[in-house]
Amino acid sequence: MSKYNWTFATIGNVTRVRIHSGEDIRHLGELDKKMWTVLSCPVNGLEISEESLHLMDIDGDGKLRLKEVVATADYLCATLVNPDSLFQQSDEIALDNIADEALKPVAEKLAAEGKVSLAAVDAAIGAVTIEEQAVPVAPLEADVIAAYKEKQAEYAAYFEQEKLQKLGLAVIAEDAPKPGMKEKDFVAMGKQIADWEAAKAAAETANAEALTAAKAEYMPLRKLLLIHRDFYRLLRNFIAFEDFYDNNDETKASFQAGTLVIDQRACRLCIRVNDPAKHDSQAPLSGIYLIYCNCENKKTGKTMQIVAAVTQGEVKNLSIGKNAVFYDNAGLDYDATITKIIDNPISIRQAFWTPYRKFGNWIQEKINKSAAEKDAKAFDDMKAKADAAAAKPEGEAAQKPAFDIAKFAGIFAAIGMAIGMIGTMLVSVAKGWVTLTWWQQLLVFVGILLLISGPSMVMAWLKLRRRNLAPVLNANGWAVNADAIISVPFGRTLTDQVAYPLLKKRHKNPWSAIIVTLVVLIGIAVGAWYAYTTVYRPAHEEPAAVQNDTTAVVEDIVAEEVGE
Repeated sequence: MSKYNWTFATIGNVTRVRIHSGEDIRHLGELDKKMWTVLSCPVNGLEISEESLHLMDIDGDGKLRLKEVVATADYLCATLVNPDSLFQQSDEIALDNIADEALKPVAEKLAAEGKVSLAAVDAAIGAVTIEEQAVPVAPLEADVIAAYKEKQAEYAAYFEQEKLQKLGLAVIAEDAPKPGMKEKDFVAMGKQIADWEAAKAAAETANAEALTAAKAEYMPLRKLLLIHRDFYRLLRNFIAFEDFYDNNDETKASFQAGTLVIDQRACRLCIRVNDPAKHDSQAPLSGIYLIYCNCENKKTGKTMQIVAAVTQGEVKNLSIGKNAVFYDNAGLDYDATITKIIDNPISIRQAFWTPYRKFGNWIQEKINKSAAEKDAKAFDDMKAKADAAAAKPEGEAAQKPAFDIAKFAGIFAAIGMAIGMIGTMLVSVAKGWVTLTWWQQLLVFVGILLLISGPSMVMAWLKLRRRNLAPVLNANGWAVNADAIISVPFGRTLTDQVAYPLLKKRHKNPWSAIIVTLVVLIGIAVGAWYAYTTVYRPAHEEPAAVQNDTTAVVEDIVAEEVGE
């Protein structure tokens, strides 16, 4: 257990270590592995310079692991006087902050105002020149060399057949193409060309190696500047997911690839999909409403597949095949098309309407299916009748079957019985409803809504509390060591819905609005009066009448008893 005094904070509803000083970075190797949010991540497809990440990937396996992050921290702390400068995320370093004596002379040559920058190093590398080895001149004209290469295999096969023909083992057809030279001249030309190409390749390789050696003086300094700029951002996305939970538009998490604009909302949690097969098994565990899109920029030819989290709004217009536009972090736009949807709750309000939406979709599906079946049956019947009519002898008239009322009597009786039962049920419900007071009616109405939507809302509440981004990142090759919870309030910040400004209303004729309002109020009043006089009052007066009749009967019985 490390004796270093770490700072802890609640980030994304999870306790995490916060790195906020150079001393924290110096002691990074002492941090308990169980406290890291991430144990490894891919070096490709993130919003951090791939060149920097590849420099930190010591074993070159395409994954940046915890031990390599610690090794990079140790390298920086050994190379810098004060590692606090890493928090500036700058590609400039003050000369007095370079502790490595081998780098100081190189940095001093390129420094300006006491600092050395990545731009200065790149300029120096670009200006490197060497005394190049001369590339040998081609022994033949370029078109002759090209013709030789084109005919080399064909002519070699011909000369081989010629040898076999001399031995009586083959016969060359008279019309077969023949080389315009002897075999020894053909072989000599091939050797001449091959020697020249080998000498040319050797000279080019030697020049490239000499140029690399000349530039090697600057490469360690360039490595330091690149990692100096990007290492702290990596830590914020590796140890505590701070960039993600800070929710800063200027500094997004390293896995946030851009923004998807769809259905009057902007989804800002968009992640590149590296392995669709892994997403099929992992992503549903996140509990997040996810839409997968294929994206293409036709101008540049760039393509990618993304998954976007939808954390606000309705989903009724989202479907496979729907088009949208994706903007990457550089501002480049892509045509996006939905290819897959993982359906999970977005909000309690959306979950309230889910049963009705599903029921409506089911009814629509049944209607469409029934209509399609009836249409097919009608077509088949019409086709059968046409075939039967065509098969009858000429002049034979088609006879229409007589209408049989008895055949339909059962159907009419069934329909009548069904209508009667439905009517009786509605009357019973109406009678029961009008006997309730207004607050009882309200409770019944709320109870019915809760009976239908309650289970969906409870399930949504439970799932929304457990939304976790970790399974989506795991599907992308990350080894996430702690939950990345997306709470309801935080989720609202990840999807921006359209918000129109309040517009000033212009009423050219205010009387039209007044008249409409009066008509509506009069209609409500008339409806209420009608309901009271025809439904409410008779329903409430009936018990009183029954009570009076009962009282009269009792009085008659008492009078008879007294008379006796």
